[in-house]
Amino acid sequence: MQAYTPSGPVCTGVLGLGLGGQCLGGAEGGMEEAGETESPPGWQRPAGAPRAAPRTPDVEAGAKLVVRPPSLLCFLENLNVGLEQRLSRTTEAWGAGAMALQLWALALLGLAGTSASLRPRKLDSFRSETELNHLVVDEASGMVYVGAVNMLYQLSADLQLEQRAATGPALDNKKCTPPIEVSQCHEAVQTDNVNQLLLLDPPRSRLVECGSLFKGICALRALGNISTRLFYEDGSGEKSFVASNDESVATVGLVSAADPGGERLLFVGKGNGPHDNGVIVSTRLLDRTEGREAFEAYTDHATYKAGYMSSNTQQFVAAFEDGPYVFFVFNQQDKHPARNRTLLARMCKQDPFYYSYLEVDLSCLDPGDAQAPAFGTCLAASLDRPGSGGVLYAVFSTDGRGGRGPRTGLCLFPLDEVHRRMEANRDACYTGAREVARDTFYKPFHGDIQCGGHVSGASKSFLCGSEHLPYPLGSHDGLSVKAVLHRGGLNLTAVTVTTENGHTIAFLGTSDGRVLKVYFAPDGSSTEYGAILVEINKRIKRDLVLAADLASLYAMTQDKVFRLLVQECASFSSCAHCQSSQDPYCGWCVVEGRCTRKAECPRADESGHWLWSRNESCVAVTGAHPQNMSRQAQGEVQLTVSPLPALRDDDTLLCLFGGSPPHPARLQEGAVVCNSPSRSSLPRTPPGQDHVAVTIRLHFKRGNVFLTSHQYPFYDCREAMSLQENLPCISCSSNRWTCQWALLEHACQQASPGPEDGVVGAHMEDDCPQFLNPSPLVIPVNHETDVTFQGKNLDTVQGSPLLVGSDLLKFEALVSTQEPGTFSFRTPKLTHDANETLPLHLYVKSAGKNVDSRLQVTLYNCSFGRSDCSLCLAADPAYRCVWCSGRSRCVYEALCSNATSECPPPVVTRIQPETGPLGGGIRVTILGSNLGVRADDVKRVTVAGQNCAFEPERYSVSTRIVCTIEAAEEPCTGGVEVDINGKLGHSPPHAQFTYQQPQPHSVEPKQGPQAGGTTLTINGTHLDTGSEEDVRVTLNDVPCNVTQFGAQLQCVTGPQAVPGELALKIYYGGSEVPNPGITFTYRENPVLRAFEPLRSFVSGGRSINVTGQGFSLIQRFAMVVIAEPLQSWRRRRETGPLHSVTVVGTEYVFYNDSKVVFLSPAVPEEPEAYNLTALIRMDGHQALLRTEAGAFEYVADPTFENFTGGVKKQVNKLIHARGTNLNKAMTIHEAEAFVGAERCIMKTLTETDLYCEPPEVQPPPKRRQKRDTAHNLPEFIVKFGSREWVLGRVEYDTRASDVPLSLILPLVIGPMVAVIAVSVYCYWRKSQQAEREYEKIKSQLEGLEESVRDRCKKEFTDLMIEMEDQTNDVHEAGIPVLDYKTYTDRVFFLPSKDGDKDVMITGKLDIPESRRQVVEQALYQFSNLLNSKCFLINFIHTLENQREFSARAKVYFASLLTVALHGKLEYYTDIMRTLFLELMEQYVVAKNPKLMLRRSETVVERMLSNWMSICLYQYLKDSAGEPLYKLFKAIKHQVEKGPVDAVQKKAKYTLNDTGLLGDDVEYTPLTVSVIVQDEGVDAVPVKVLNCDTISQVKEKIIDQVYRTQPCSRWPKADSVVLEWRPGSTAQILSDLDLTSQREGRWRRVNTLMHYNVRDGATLILSKVGVSQQPEDSQQDLPGERHALLEEENRVWHLVRPTDEVDEGKSKRGSVKEKERTKAITEIYLTRLLSVKGTLQQFVDNFFQSVLAPGNAVPPAVKYFFDFLDEQAEKHDIKDEDTIHIWKTNSLPLRFWVNILKNPHFIFDVHVHEVVDASLSVIAQTFMDACTRTEHKLSRDSPSNKLLYAKEISTYKKMVEDYYKGIRQMVQVSDQDMNTHLAEISRAHTDSLNTLVALHQLYQYTQKYYDEIINALEEDPAAQKMQLAFRLQQIAAALENKVTDL
Repeated sequence: MQAYTPSGPVCTGVLGLGLGGQCLGGAEGGMEEAGETESPPGWQRPAGAPRAAPRTPDVEAGAKLVVRPPSLLCFLENLNVGLEQRLSRTTEAWGAGAMALQLWALALLGLAGTSASLRPRKLDSFRSETELNHLVVDEASGMVYVGAVNMLYQLSADLQLEQRAATGPALDNKKCTPPIEVSQCHEAVQTDNVNQLLLLDPPRSRLVECGSLFKGICALRALGNISTRLFYEDGSGEKSFVASNDESVATVGLVSAADPGGERLLFVGKGNGPHDNGVIVSTRLLDRTEGREAFEAYTDHATYKAGYMSSNTQQFVAAFEDGPYVFFVFNQQDKHPARNRTLLARMCKQDPFYYSYLEVDLSCLDPGDAQAPAFGTCLAASLDRPGSGGVLYAVFSTDGRGGRGPRTGLCLFPLDEVHRRMEANRDACYTGAREVARDTFYKPFHGDIQCGGHVSGASKSFLCGSEHLPYPLGSHDGLSVKAVLHRGGLNLTAVTVTTENGHTIAFLGTSDGRVLKVYFAPDGSSTEYGAILVEINKRIKRDLVLAADLASLYAMTQDKVFRLLVQECASFSSCAHCQSSQDPYCGWCVVEGRCTRKAECPRADESGHWLWSRNESCVAVTGAHPQNMSRQAQGEVQLTVSPLPALRDDDTLLCLFGGSPPHPARLQEGAVVCNSPSRSSLPRTPPGQDHVAVTIRLHFKRGNVFLTSHQYPFYDCREAMSLQENLPCISCSSNRWTCQWALLEHACQQASPGPEDGVVGAHMEDDCPQFLNPSPLVIPVNHETDVTFQGKNLDTVQGSPLLVGSDLLKFEALVSTQEPGTFSFRTPKLTHDANETLPLHLYVKSAGKNVDSRLQVTLYNCSFGRSDCSLCLAADPAYRCVWCSGRSRCVYEALCSNATSECPPPVVTRIQPETGPLGGGIRVTILGSNLGVRADDVKRVTVAGQNCAFEPERYSVSTRIVCTIEAAEEPCTGGVEVDINGKLGHSPPHAQFTYQQPQPHSVEPKQGPQAGGTTLTINGTHLDTGSEEDVRVTLNDVPCNVTQFGAQLQCVTGPQAVPGELALKIYYGGSEVPNPGITFTYRENPVLRAFEPLRSFVSGGRSINVTGQGFSLIQRFAMVVIAEPLQSWRRRRETGPLHSVTVVGTEYVFYNDSKVVFLSPAVPEEPEAYNLTALIRMDGHQALLRTEAGAFEYVADPTFENFTGGVKKQVNKLIHARGTNLNKAMTIHEAEAFVGAERCIMKTLTETDLYCEPPEVQPPPKRRQKRDTAHNLPEFIVKFGSREWVLGRVEYDTRASDVPLSLILPLVIGPMVAVIAVSVYCYWRKSQQAEREYEKIKSQLEGLEESVRDRCKKEFTDLMIEMEDQTNDVHEAGIPVLDYKTYTDRVFFLPSKDGDKDVMITGKLDIPESRRQVVEQALYQFSNLLNSKCFLINFIHTLENQREFSARAKVYFASLLTVALHGKLEYYTDIMRTLFLELMEQYVVAKNPKLMLRRSETVVERMLSNWMSICLYQYLKDSAGEPLYKLFKAIKHQVEKGPVDAVQKKAKYTLNDTGLLGDDVEYTPLTVSVIVQDEGVDAVPVKVLNCDTISQVKEKIIDQVYRTQPCSRWPKADSVVLEWRPGSTAQILSDLDLTSQREGRWRRVNTLMHYNVRDGATLILSKVGVSQQPEDSQQDLPGERHALLEEENRVWHLVRPTDEVDEGKSKRGSVKEKERTKAITEIYLTRLLSVKGTLQQFVDNFFQSVLAPGNAVPPAVKYFFDFLDEQAEKHDIKDEDTIHIWKTNSLPLRFWVNILKNPHFIFDVHVHEVVDASLSVIAQTFMDACTRTEHKLSRDSPSNKLLYAKEISTYKKMVEDYYKGIRQMVQVSDQDMNTHLAEISRAHTDSLNTLVALHQLYQYTQKYYDEIINALEEDPAAQKMQLAFRLQQIAAALENKVTDL
């Protein structure tokens, strides 16, 4: 259980111990916020205890209650509240403990004057149950209105809830149009309503609110009570859709009037979401006017739609007005080039046509980095002063891509400059050159702009545009400014600006939950002077709004609104604090002695009465006269005060000296005069000082308000003489006071004003009697020394003996006088062994009193620290030390009789290091004795026989020589020799030096992060050569810092600019040592992708799973938390300042390259007081623990309540513990609980409750608790991370159950087992019988399956090998997709009666040249007439009403119309939709909706087919074409692999049973070599069959030889000759010639077998004319193909027709014969299975490409399917089968089946009849898959249906999923579809025969001229548009008639 400490939020009222942590009557009452803190344990309100009215809807869980000494003022104001009554009530409710706390608080009331705590006060706040969206404030009432998800709130100024209104959730779907009816909107679900717009209309006392529900419709509510809805209409359709219904798309708005006092208008800007209506900017009514409802467009033109732009391109930020203009700020994502732009748009309020709309770019630059790109995205904007001369403040950010990190900036755009730039742009466009304007100007949202053409000054003449200047403009020539404030590492998210006393102040919301305060100086500079922590790590939302009184600020986070004071002047208790705050709101109110706003200071306008915090200093005493005063004196002190406030007559100042009573001051010539205090009232002079500083305080008498203070010194001369004991006179007379020395009295006195005898005056210290100049200055120890010294001014000390001595060494000697002024004495033998020297300050006494003595000598000891001769001789000559050889020590010269001047030879004792590299260059340190007296004594040094360069600067007398060794040629070992002035010294045997070569062998690890920090371990031999300072390791010249030196080297890598493999280089003494290619590879730094959980308690110990990439590179991980105190807490902490702390957590578990789990380290206890930054340290790389999900954060530890009485009874198998914030940073899986030493299994963990299941048997207590002998019960311990709470002990209920478990189990389980056994036996008998039947059937099927499987496997393998070659051909030549014109010609017109001779395909317009121009002009007019919807609809209806207008004519007419209108496909689509709606209405009325689209019996149905063909061409080309082409090639190859009967068109290998060759024809595959004559190519091998006809051989040869060319360029088979030269003669091969085999009237077609052509034969293919043919073949060749079909020829190829075997045979048995033949044919049906299995993969691939939903679905499909769904809802068609049939008939059956059966429509190929037969089977399968009808199969079912019976169900599922997937896709808007269609029109219209189509269409006009004219004349709309007249004019021109019209 945590101990309760008084810290945390504080109640400031006297009765501040309110319930629930609230003040119940304090003057400044309120619970202070300390961020995420918690209540003290056990602090709760008892049931039934009264609660004061809360200031927020609910006190947040987690708030601390802290009692602090309240102020006296608070006490007096609340004394009459009823103290006794409240205390008694509280005592009853809380008990003695709480009572004691109350009494303690009351006892502190005696501390009057105790100010309120300076900790941040609790912010007024309101918490919403859902996310907050918008906030507005009514300036008149101060009321706050908040828009949230599903809710509107009306709050008082202090955020108390006044009213609330629910706005959601409701049944809705983004695709559905309100009002929502479930019957029409099946996808409707309960949907949240996100508040998109919240605006005030104060003149009409109403609130505008728009939500995301129901396409963004709005409502008007009463300001006084938001529950009252003044207007709401959800049935007005699209015209009332205002806001975006996409939650992620912002909507901004402004309520204003076009004219002063005019009608109220709503100006709206919003992005275009995927389900929006495309309106970007609109002007809307707020009142019903002229038939228009509220929220409808102001005029029909007062909307601006997006055209070609994709959805969600614009994100609006703000809207504001300036004079006659409305402005919008928004971000726009451009497609080409891809970039984000911030735009400022302006338009006139009075402009209903948006001609005045103008947008320009806004660019905000980073002033700190000229190379940095401009900030990319505007996040918030605010206008400082509405009206002229305002400034737009905009916050920009950039995402930090490119390695710069996230950046944010604040930019200022003066509106005057904005207007100037915009007018310049308008003028440049309207009057400039069109060519120049093209690069600068564009049409916003869609289209091209037409600049130029207006006279100069046109833009000024029409400020708001007009019909003369209909150019909404966009310009790239915008405004660019540098940011006045920029930050890195966070985002500014909100901005609002205000002024105070003419000073501009901005409040900036941040992404980490703070509001920054920024002051803007007049010179343009800015200063951030403070910050408010609102809610840590919670983004401040864009709506940052000032209160009506401008004294507070409302800020929103995710779900809370806070009221923040704009200033906290009152919290600064002194002028210094007030000034240091630098808060432009604050200044020091002098007369009241407090920090206030200027308006709150009563005399602020008087001089010096309000001192502004930013440029004025506090009132201070700048001078005093006199500057000091003696304690014994009394007088006046004149104080110079600056700035001295202007004083009135009734302003009295009081002077207070220290604790003396106050007395009035008087003013004298601008100075304040005070009387000095009495001597007795002054404090004592502190020991060791000669004065005491007393504080002079100036107060205003009124209110006793402090003005200023000053430290004034009072000195004491008696104390001055004792400051330096040996210099009493000098100490007295030399100080800064006016003291004098009385010679006779030997005393220090206050100086007298006049001259006086017998004294040493102030500052005359040279006149003092004193002794000085001792000689000698140094005295040796252990030797009596005579010392002489001088004396002066000794008149008063003559006649008495003098004694000299030292208190330190306790000696005293008599002074003798040698001559006047000269004295001497002899020292005794003094000893001192602790130091070499000892300074002595000698005293001189006369008659027992100290006479000033400046005698300072130094006692020295020659022996100290001089152990050898050289050291001795190196001593300071003044010491006169000598080396006494007899005593072998250094002594004073007088103490030695045999001193020597020569030292013994040098002695070397050891060397460091003892090894060195062969390259030399390292320093060797030689240690010993007698190594010279000075550096010059060292003459030469050798190491191991090599010279060693001496370094004098590192020489140490006698003991150390440092030198640098030279290189050696080979390894060797030797001693050290030194030459000291000719005397040699050698190192002993144990101190030898070795030259050796270090040899690195390997390094581990081999790779590490680019940031460095990897510890490398280098292995090798002799790596410990030299010392650590001699070794240097580098990687690409970047040092690897050596951390361990020895047999192995360890170093830490540095960072590298780029990753890669680098050589490791090792240097010893500057020389690189060879290494065998040792390298180290730098890899890209690890990437941190995610982490969870996102928070931890401050006590730490929580497992943090960090995932990313590259972790295996890292050796050491750490989780580092940097805690930086927040500025507001630095100044406001009661218990002392906070300091920055860095916590490093090194506990982690490495799992793999992508996962590491850390234990969060413990951080300081007050997380809300710090800015906590968590990061992961990975060797040298650091990554912030921050992702898109948020930053890692710490929250305060939870609190637990102890068990009542310390014991919990365990009775219901669960233990319940209560607390607060239990699950704030802990989950049930992480939390642990223990009963004694055993685990308690967690069951539930909520914010306030913990439940766990204890062990069955009571466990023993933990050993450490056994001292509690009273209760031997186990403890209950909760462990969260690293922290444990002991809540009490657990007592088990020992009562036994009535019935033992051992008895219950057998009674229940026995019967259950018996029942189960009987059931199992019955089931087994039945299953055995069924299994025998199954096995019988299975064995029969397996035989058939096995044979088919083997054949399929072989065939499939062969086919895949062949298809591989085909695929290579495809890659080489490409898929032969037809161009768009040929494709449309074949799809639209090839099926016509003229086929490929159709005029639309040939493009030949049969018009005389003389009339061509007139006709073409008339046709263009006819085209314009077709573009009239009224005309075209009448035209089509009229034609369809004519009986002779056949179905074929309708199809042809629709195709002509498609080509004629191809240039405006959007219009074509609109016509198609209109006709469709009419058609649908007919079928619905007739109650046969399923029959719609079944055939192409109407023009519109054919229009749909053509529309699909047009829209899916690109999809065919890019996606579905390849699998279709491969399927076609696979079928073709498979068919041609076996015999094909050229006459009957039957094949051995096919999918069609009617086209199956009924006999088992014998054949042999051949490979012939073909030479193409006159083309010079090598012989081409071609695979043929010996049973192939010559035409079939030619086709196969052409197919192979010309395979890389389009089929349309291939020669025809009947235009080439095939020649075989078996020997010297040549033989031309023909299908029929004189050698053909005859049987009666039957002739058999010649084959290769007929000519006996063998395998490997060479054939020659030549192109020759008919006249060149040999005689015997001329008759056959031109008509080969025709001859095969002529009846009289009676030709056959492989099988003679069974019906004509014998004409003379009786026909009585013909029926039986046919049955027998059919039965025999069915033997070969297994071939169908074989072919099907071989082609299955290709069929599946094609189906998959066509029926795969997702991104590949063409937009036209989605668009039309949605149209069908909408119409079904509209007509209340709920039958899914009907909708399925519509979709099937509109796409799969209308388009895909057509393409599948006719591959030559899309590919340049020839489709043989046999291939076509197989394609028909697949097409039928495709059709079956698209129907929902179940086909019941039987033995009599067609073989082709049986063939794919197994796959049909799979394909049906694919179709269902396809339709379902399309329904779930993002909607394709009308704008997107129109964009797509416009692109098709632009790309292909020019290639089509549009004029021919118009001419052909006119033929129908001509044919039904009268009927069409009548229809037009009967239609009122057509009459109005004079359509009949226009048609008559066109007819006259086209038919060359003269009209009388």
